[in-house]
Amino acid sequence: MNFQNGLSLSPHALIAEERGFDPMIGRKLQAGEEAGLLPFLHCVLAERGGQTVLESYGKGTDENWGRPLGEVAFDAGTLHDLRSVSKSIVSLLYGIALERGDVPRLDTPILDLFPDYQDLAREPERKLRTIEHAFTMTLGMEWDEARPYTDPENSEIAMEMAPDRFRYVLERPLVAEPGTRWVYSGGATALIGEILQRGTGKTLPDFANETLFRPLGINRFEWNAGKDGTHSPASGLRLTAPDLLKIGRMVLNNGVYEGRRVIPEAWLNASLRPVVATSEGLDYGYFWFCGQAPVAALGGPTPWFAGFGNGGQRLFLCPKADIAAVVFSGNYNNWMAWIPPTRVWSEIILANLRKAA
Repeated sequence: MNFQNGLSLSPHALIAEERGFDPMIGRKLQAGEEAGLLPFLHCVLAERGGQTVLESYGKGTDENWGRPLGEVAFDAGTLHDLRSVSKSIVSLLYGIALERGDVPRLDTPILDLFPDYQDLAREPERKLRTIEHAFTMTLGMEWDEARPYTDPENSEIAMEMAPDRFRYVLERPLVAEPGTRWVYSGGATALIGEILQRGTGKTLPDFANETLFRPLGINRFEWNAGKDGTHSPASGLRLTAPDLLKIGRMVLNNGVYEGRRVIPEAWLNASLRPVVATSEGLDYGYFWFCGQAPVAALGGPTPWFAGFGNGGQRLFLCPKADIAAVVFSGNYNNWMAWIPPTRVWSEIILANLRKAA
């Protein structure tokens, strides 16, 4: 059920027009919401070339990593679950750590980094799984996140409940050759998060704060942890919409923020390229989805990249158009939750682009 009373639209029509958008883009978003075509939206925020062109906040029921928060009136200062958009942020963190020499190269076998589980290495096939296979979710290991996240049989929930989360992931049955089949896996992200923490000697929130958030002026965030105290790299991060958008702008600027390099450009080039086809009609890089959308103003199909999260959370990036957008929603654990943010991105933002900025 949608508890929104409509989105409040900030007056960005003039800036939108200056940046090459239909100045009615905000009204079109509001009309879509009022018509019931865009349910459960909490926030839509978009910018082009560093200037905000669309900013809308609503209200509705929300959660903090599954814990009900009741009805929330959202604004620019409201922390919101990113859910699996967290994975894309973790990808950025690995790029920073790799440049520093704190973490291994991507061709490193994962089991080499978990010496406590050398009994698993007795199966030679397991030693073929590398860090890159984890980033592209092509480990070729059994994993099931098709079940609702309220189901204890969901592999990510089972991992959270396991006495040893990393052994749970690493001992999954092998079902395909590594690198050949994409299977969505929070377990793969859990391995990357642990490799990051072991390599840097810092928790995920501490390393993120030092190397990514603080350089971008992000002062407020939360990072949820499981019962064992392990911060979830797969889904635990909470940020405000403007701060997530700031990260998107930095990525569009090839890893530079206010003249300072934050993310290695080589890492962005590698992680945002399509590596493997998914089962969802998109391609996948290093914890980033890669797709195309028809953009009439740009002459046809145009590449975009995004972090996706349960419930309709999105960070969309379109380098060719220099557009970044954040969508926060409250449609958690609904497999149709992808529809409203996709409509916002393709039918509201990209479709109302008129010309180059």
